[in-house]
Amino acid sequence: MKPYQQLPIEFSILKQREFEQIRQFLYEEAGIFLSDIKKSLVASRLCKRLKETGYQNYGDYFEFVKNNLQHIEYHHFIDALTTNETFFFRENEHFDFVKQLIKDHSQKKSWQAWSAACSSGEEAYSLAMLFADILGIDGQWQVQGSDISQRVLAKAELAHYLLERNEGIGFERLQKYCLKGVGRQSGTFLIDDILKNKVSFFTMNLTQSCESVGMCDVIFIRNVMIYFDADSKQRVINNVIKQLKVGGYLFISHTESLMHVNHRLKQIKPSIYQRI
Repeated sequence: MKPYQQLPIEFSILKQREFEQIRQFLYEEAGIFLSDIKKSLVASRLCKRLKETGYQNYGDYFEFVKNNLQHIEYHHFIDALTTNETFFFRENEHFDFVKQLIKDHSQKKSWQAWSAACSSGEEAYSLAMLFADILGIDGQWQVQGSDISQRVLAKAELAHYLLERNEGIGFERLQKYCLKGVGRQSGTFLIDDILKNKVSFFTMNLTQSCESVGMCDVIFIRNVMIYFDADSKQRVINNVIKQLKVGGYLFISHTESLMHVNHRLKQIKPSIYQRI
């Protein structure tokens, strides 16, 4: 059966064997582990893909995805099974720390920051606003954002958000770095190109080599490790730390921990680590 052939569909249930195959495949491809309680979630999210592609059961759909890794449907599959939730200046204590860090190293010639699981871009643009506040929009700094999901990266590059999502940015930054939508775009805002041009986005699987990122002074890897088992978490941390300069800082979410993970980092504060 060819993908995207439209058929009258009567969907089958997701069989346990199919769920286990999908779970194993996602783990091998992205390092993300799905527990048994995620079966209904997987069925619900992939049901939408069955409707789009015309497949009548999960088994046939999965066989196509598994055997066509270069097809766009592979990316839709990954997107459907990865959770992406973020907002501007989330866990603001981390941004306060970076702000003071920049001020304390005012003679530093350049800064490189990486939002390693950036989702739709709010975290990366929050970092960019912070650097622009202190060093100026033309300062020697750059922010990179990466994610495994091409869907959310497309949103990040578009930099177009609902106005209700601006909480945390503050009025002054909205005035400096954002454009308010009017007419048909009312109720939305756009990140201004002056800031947008300082941020780059790219697809990255953190369980694989991250060398293309280059060496960074600041790395945010927040609200993503909760989806990895112990082995994948160790692999991700190993890859990410390789891109952190000596003296650089790594930030994880307050809800996450590096317990039982081998690393070469000194804990400065809860969820803040330095490479020494």
